[in-house]
Amino acid sequence: MASLQAAKKELRGQIKKVLSGLSAESINKQSATVTKSLLSLPEYQAAKRLSVYLAMPSGEIQTADIVRDAFSQGKQVYVPYIYQLDSVATQGRKSVMEMLALRSVEDYESLQPDKWGIPSLDAGTLATRENCFGGYGLLGLSNPAAEKDESGLDLIVMPGLAFDEKFGRLGHGKGYYDHFIMRSRGQHADATNARRIPYLGKNLCQFPITTCRRLIQSIAALTLEEQVLPPSERVPTAEHDCPVDALIVGDGRVLKRA
Repeated sequence: MASLQAAKKELRGQIKKVLSGLSAESINKQSATVTKSLLSLPEYQAAKRLSVYLAMPSGEIQTADIVRDAFSQGKQVYVPYIYQLDSVATQGRKSVMEMLALRSVEDYESLQPDKWGIPSLDAGTLATRENCFGGYGLLGLSNPAAEKDESGLDLIVMPGLAFDEKFGRLGHGKGYYDHFIMRSRGQHADATNARRIPYLGKNLCQFPITTCRRLIQSIAALTLEEQVLPPSERVPTAEHDCPVDALIVGDGRVLKRA
C-alpha cells in the first residue's frame, strides 16, 4: 500500500508540473473541443439528470458551457458540494461529497468562487436544494418522501488529475468521487428500494450490479491531452479506485469502454 501511495504521489507531482506550464489559450481551446464532443454523445443527449463538476480556473477542462447547454436542453443539473462530517468519521472519512441541484443558469452564474477559484454553492441555500439521491440538502437520501423514479443520476461528468487509455483515473488524493460512487452502490443494493444510479460497468469496485436499475447511465471524464498517460503506461490504482466509462480528451479523442 505504501508503494502504491508513493506511486500516486509521484504521478500527481509530474502531472501538476506539466499542467502548471499550460497556457489559458490551450486550456480554453481544449475545453471547447471536449465540450463539443460531450454534447454530441448519445449518453449526454438522453440524460435528464446529470452532475457536472465546476472547474478550477486553470489546470483542467472548463465546464461552464456544459452547464449552460444542459439548462438550455431542460436537463436537471447537480454539482458537487463537499462538507465536513459533524459526527464521528465514517469509513475513515472526515468529509464527504454530495450532489446538489442548481436551479437555473442564473443560479449558476451567481455562484461565488471558493479559495481555489471554483464556483461554489452558498451554504445558506443547501437545505432548499434537491439532493440527487432524493430529498433536499445534505444526506437527502434519508428523506422517506423521496420517490425512487425522481432520484439518481443518468450521467456524471467527472474531473481527474491523470488518466490512462484503459480508463484508469487518478484524482487529487481525497477520494471524493470514488467514495460517492461506492456509497451510491452500497445504498442501492436492495432491489426493493433501488434508485437510479450511474451505470459503472461490470463488476466495478466489487459491488453487485444485478439489483441496480440501469438505463443509459454512465460516467464521462473530461481531460486535457496532457493529463492522459502514454498508451504503455497505467495509472496506479487500488480496488476502491473506480474506472470511468468514457474518456473525452482535449485533442478530440472520445474513448469508451466496451
